[in-house]
Amino acid sequence: MPKSAQSSELTGWTILGRLGLFVFLVYWFLVGVKLFGGAMGLAGGGVMESLQSGFSNPFAGLAIGIFATAIMQSSSATTSLVVTMVGAGQMSLACGIPIVMGANVGSTITCTMVAMAHVGDRKVFSRVLACSNVHDIFNMLVVAILFPTEVLSRQYFGVGFLEYTATYLTQFVSSGASAEGVSFMNPIALAVDPTYEFFMEFFKWLPLFVGGWKSLPALVFSLALILVSLVYITTNMRVLMAGKMEVWLNKVLKQHGYVGIAIGALITMIVQSSSITTSLLVPMYAAGVLNAYAAFPLLLGANIGTTITGLLASTVCNSSAGVTVALVHTLFNVCGVLIFYPLPFMRKIPIYLSHLLATLIERNRIWAFVFVAMMFFIIPGSGILIWRDAPAEGQGIEKAEGAEKTEDSGIINPKMIDQKVDQSGGQSAGQGVDSVESNDCAESEQERQREHSSPSDKSQVTH
Repeated sequence: MPKSAQSSELTGWTILGRLGLFVFLVYWFLVGVKLFGGAMGLAGGGVMESLQSGFSNPFAGLAIGIFATAIMQSSSATTSLVVTMVGAGQMSLACGIPIVMGANVGSTITCTMVAMAHVGDRKVFSRVLACSNVHDIFNMLVVAILFPTEVLSRQYFGVGFLEYTATYLTQFVSSGASAEGVSFMNPIALAVDPTYEFFMEFFKWLPLFVGGWKSLPALVFSLALILVSLVYITTNMRVLMAGKMEVWLNKVLKQHGYVGIAIGALITMIVQSSSITTSLLVPMYAAGVLNAYAAFPLLLGANIGTTITGLLASTVCNSSAGVTVALVHTLFNVCGVLIFYPLPFMRKIPIYLSHLLATLIERNRIWAFVFVAMMFFIIPGSGILIWRDAPAEGQGIEKAEGAEKTEDSGIINPKMIDQKVDQSGGQSAGQGVDSVESNDCAESEQERQREHSSPSDKSQVTH
């Protein structure tokens, strides 16, 4: 097709129609996000308590984020669901943050799978993986730094570093949010609420499902709505931006550094998928026109740009907590850029490790599959086994300050148990002494009554 014909398809009514379709799909995406939160509420307290007990382990949350994102091939879907559950009060910030971190790692599997297409040519395959795995290793290094920092800061200070910072920023973003919800008028929520209420009433009315089972069709419908909307948003924006993404990528080759980060973030915000941004680079890696050093800023920008979906999902939440967890996702990726990019020697760490992996793969391609197995299955699974019996203090939904037991996780501070046992033991012992004393008093009172009984009473007893 001639170039003029391609450009004519992207002008006039075609562009207007594509933009209208984009708004339509975003609307139904937000409906699906809010409906998912309502469907979880229909499941009942018992289901939510079981779910929360699984999320209380931070390594379990990290593994869930990796697995869910690897299966759905979309970190945007994972983070949107986490934002919805936290915003609806069905998951605490402490439980949601590890899942968001895991979603960052899980999203890199798409680029790795695209690179696997070159497995037939040993040298091309190792060159492609040397570049594409930079994103994988970078995200793993960021998790290796910020995940323990978040867990330890929560353990010793009662609140995680990212959680504290995001909570502080939320008060500026939400313009005076309170515990009951965001106080300002949200036009997006006002537009979504009527459709959400209609579907919720419909699912409550369904006669085939009783009790908590009413949540099943609502969950299936909302998940399908979220995934289908995201897929078509990505497809639509990719068609709308056809040709322009290649132009911007060529600019990245000429403009390194922070301009590349900005372009990578902008492309990812538009197409709503960091996987597309990073996968577009694979053919350039294979052709040898792009190396890891030139692509690194674009990968960092893609990490920042993908957080826009979670921020968009937080606009339909009825609580500032949803905004907070979306900001945690943004802060996590921004902190990763600040840790590894400003200092030149820090940039070389993920690139060096990626080239080291590529060298191993060039000798034996089995190392590529070992890397995928270790990254997406063995490491998070081992974390669950290690932390299985460890106390996950402070991981439930926060009650009042100094609460002894969280409602969602059911985890009790061992020190509180000892105090309770001592108190209950003292109380029971005290009650036992009081009961003995009361019995003695009752017996002595009966004896006094018999001694002072009247003669007539005695005669009646005799007869």
